[in-house]
Amino acid sequence: MFERESIDNQWIQCNACRAILFRKEVERNRMVCPKCNYHFRISARDRLALIIDEGSFVEFDENMEPLDFLRFKDRMKYEDRIKETQRGTQTKEALLSGKGTIAGEAVLLGLMNFEFMGGSMGSVVGEKIARLAERAFEERCGLVIFCASGGARMQEGIFSLMQMAKTSAALARLREEGLPYLTVLTDPTTGGVSASFAMLGDVILAEPKAIIGFAGQRVIEQTIKQKLPEGFQRSEYLLAQGMIDMIVERKEMKKVLSRLLGMLRKAGKQENPLG
Repeated sequence: MFERESIDNQWIQCNACRAILFRKEVERNRMVCPKCNYHFRISARDRLALIIDEGSFVEFDENMEPLDFLRFKDRMKYEDRIKETQRGTQTKEALLSGKGTIAGEAVLLGLMNFEFMGGSMGSVVGEKIARLAERAFEERCGLVIFCASGGARMQEGIFSLMQMAKTSAALARLREEGLPYLTVLTDPTTGGVSASFAMLGDVILAEPKAIIGFAGQRVIEQTIKQKLPEGFQRSEYLLAQGMIDMIVERKEMKKVLSRLLGMLRKAGKQENPLG
C-alpha cells in the first residue's frame, strides 16, 4: 500500500534514528519506525486508508485542477510543473476531499498530499476546502482536515494568499453553527496553511514530532539574532505552549477522531436543539 524511498524493495531507512528497517514491518506499523517511533510522511491516499471505514469514502471534485493564471515561470513553466507533478503523483491537486465514516461517525474529510508540490496551497486547494465547509454546513456534518504543507503556492501569487481568508471565512460559518471542525497537523504544517485553516480547529491534533510553524527555524533565528529553544516548532513544544490540544500517534488516530466527532456532535445538538 505504501510507497516510500527505500534502499531496495525490502528495506527502508528511518529518517530519524537512521536504522535500516524491514519494509513490511514498517508498513505493518502504519509507516512508523518500530525503533524510535518516527512517523514517516505518507500520501493522502495512504492516510485515508488508515482512517476511513473500508468502502465508505466518496471523493468530491476529483477532476478539479489548477490553472496558470499568472503564466508563472521559474526553472520551468508552472503549467508544465503541474503536469509533471500530476503524472508523478497520479493526482490532480494537493488536497483529496470527500465524505465517509470513521468508526461509524459520518464525516467530511480533506487530506493534504505533501508529495504534490510540497502540499502547497493554491486556488484549487482553497476552493476544495471551502466546498467541504459548505457541504458540512448543508449536511450538518463534522469536518476533519489533515494538514501537510509547505505553505502558500508561490506560482499563484496573490491568488494563493487569498485562500487564507477564503478558507477561514468558510470555516467560521461552521463554528457559528456549532458543527465540529477538527484539524490534524502532520509533518510539516507551515506557512500560509499554518496561519489559516490548520490552526482553526475546535480541537487541534498533531502527530508526534511534526514540524509546525509559519517561517522556518533558520529564518527566524537569522531575523531575531537569537538561538531558538530545543525542539522549537515541533508538536511537543507547541503542546507545552498551549498552541495545540493533543498529540496522537498514528495507530490511535482513528479511535481518537471518532470519539471527538461523537462528543462534539452531541455537544452541538445540546447547544442548538433546533439545529
